[in-house]
Amino acid sequence: MGTHRKGAVVTDRIRTAAPAGRDRYFDTLRAVALVRVVAYHTFEWAWAGLVFPSMGVMFGLAGTLMARSLRRPAPGVLASRVRRLLPPFWFWGLFVTGAMLVHGWMPGWQIVFWVVPLGDPPGSAWGEQAWEIVWYLRTYLWFVLLSPPLLRLFRRAPVPVLLASLVPVVALTYAWRPPDGRFGSALTDLATFLCCWLLGFAHHDGVLARLKPAAVLPLASAALACGAWYALAHRAEYGTYDLDENPLAQAFWSAGFVTLLLYAKARLGTGFAALARHRRLDRLVTVLNARAVTVYLWHEIALILAVPLIDRCWDVPAFEAYLPLESQWFLFGVGWLLIAVFVLLCGWVEDVAARRAPRLLPGGRPATMGP
Repeated sequence: MGTHRKGAVVTDRIRTAAPAGRDRYFDTLRAVALVRVVAYHTFEWAWAGLVFPSMGVMFGLAGTLMARSLRRPAPGVLASRVRRLLPPFWFWGLFVTGAMLVHGWMPGWQIVFWVVPLGDPPGSAWGEQAWEIVWYLRTYLWFVLLSPPLLRLFRRAPVPVLLASLVPVVALTYAWRPPDGRFGSALTDLATFLCCWLLGFAHHDGVLARLKPAAVLPLASAALACGAWYALAHRAEYGTYDLDENPLAQAFWSAGFVTLLLYAKARLGTGFAALARHRRLDRLVTVLNARAVTVYLWHEIALILAVPLIDRCWDVPAFEAYLPLESQWFLFGVGWLLIAVFVLLCGWVEDVAARRAPRLLPGGRPATMGP
């Protein structure tokens, strides 16, 4: 009797922690993706993308959420998404552009991309580590704006459109090299992650759930094999097998990986509802989802500031003797401490952008990742 009741209590807590409309499977994937991004920018592991292609996963999950949002009239959805993206971007951009101006940066008319990042915003070489991550927000914004026509096209012929979505990145690799600059970069990133975004549509519309494993698993495996082969076979050309440097390998590997993740959810009902049993871990997932834009924008600045902070620790004999100051893992830990500070100081902007009451830390139900 006591054991049975204890199980019922746990079940009640799980149901409470995962309210209708939310999915802890997706929330956990977003959280893992963010942690992997910070780890990659700390350790620069070339193999990190092969273990977990964070960008592809985040675009896939964002595509699912976008398709769900477009049940409502498109203009209102687009306005809401843009509104939730821009204020955190502007707030962060004030600090980044201000620091670059103090260090001698002279912007031109391209500074308009710091207002609406439809193209890569300009910046100085001094601040490149901080601003180069804006490519993800730029690509996300374009996918949001293109989603209404993309969703209509997808629904006319879901499987053919999904399979054809890898053609653009192949064409840009072999048939036509895009020009250098903002246009070429934006076009390449859109082509690279188009399939992942459409896989999000396929999950939401039930297309993946209707497909049999005999059709999905071979295609996903083939995409993974193609991506891995291209990354390794062209290692000399790109100087690395890092997927972030190789659009074609990134596109195919991410497509296969995201297909398996979303198919596991659609076909098998895979989930992490039991995460609610681990309160601290569950709360961490909640915070990372509710503050995902803040974590993404500020994590590079946190890692930049961690270096001089650790350098100062060498002046303290006890720290020098007992702390692993030379370890990249120590940098990783200090970076996350500073990210936590930025979440407390700057995260409230996400609440304001979403028209919620500002809070130092979110609680209760998890918030939607991203703009």
